[in-house]
Amino acid sequence: MRKWKLRGASILLAALLLILTACGNSNGDTGSAGNGNGKGNVNSSSGSAADEGVLADIKKRGKLVAGVKFDTKLFGLKDPGTGDVEGFDIDIAKALAKKLFGDESKLELKEVTSQTRIPMLNNGEIDLIIATMTISEKRKKEVDFSDVYFKAGQSLLVKKGSPIKGLEDVTKDTKVLGVKGATSIKNIEDKVPGLRVQQYQNYQEAFTALKAGQGEVLTTDNAILFGMTKQDPNYVLAGDIFTDEPYGIAMKKGEQALVEYVNGFLKELKSSGEYDTIYEKWIGEKPAAE
Repeated sequence: MRKWKLRGASILLAALLLILTACGNSNGDTGSAGNGNGKGNVNSSSGSAADEGVLADIKKRGKLVAGVKFDTKLFGLKDPGTGDVEGFDIDIAKALAKKLFGDESKLELKEVTSQTRIPMLNNGEIDLIIATMTISEKRKKEVDFSDVYFKAGQSLLVKKGSPIKGLEDVTKDTKVLGVKGATSIKNIEDKVPGLRVQQYQNYQEAFTALKAGQGEVLTTDNAILFGMTKQDPNYVLAGDIFTDEPYGIAMKKGEQALVEYVNGFLKELKSSGEYDTIYEKWIGEKPAAE
């Protein structure tokens, strides 16, 4: 009886091994059907980089969704009467949509602020950010950037007649205004020990506060401040720029196909002369030679 039990156990074990072997071969056959070399599953999942990720999603959707400013004159400002958003960044977004689809109207603009733009990008509300966003080492840990598409520098905005003529006149007791999430806040606080900048949600709020006398100085990139002087000529830029603020188009980390596509687009835009046309339209002069 003991021998029969052992023999039965051996037969059962052998049957189980046969079943497992058959299953393994079946999975292998399914994988090799992709390309006939037994590695079909690996190759079919990798595919071409251009056929994956956000770039593929944009093309499939047939529309580019760009995060832009609605409160920044010259770069992205919404007309409350018409609802139209206009500016340098907007024209860059339109040109990119035209590159993608042959039609600049295949574009949806979503409002972002310095504080909301990275969260909106990372949760998928927007495909990329074109919103006066300075390339910095800290931000590179959160997003990937295109090549530089605009060179700016931090400056100061004051009311005409102000005793503040430049950064050297700013002390820890100066009432300085800025915008939450902007690199300009840390920059000036680092340069003026003890200074604490009063922060607002967006540039229009900060500019309104300056005009209401709630501060003596508003600081951010000179290109943005220049737009404010166009809104109200009673305000002027004070002194020279004191930082370099190169703007980049931001995309989700790891979206290499999209980064390469955008960089190619920027090179074409500059080589064709269209970039110079957009720059001169909004900034009023030709870009400096690189």
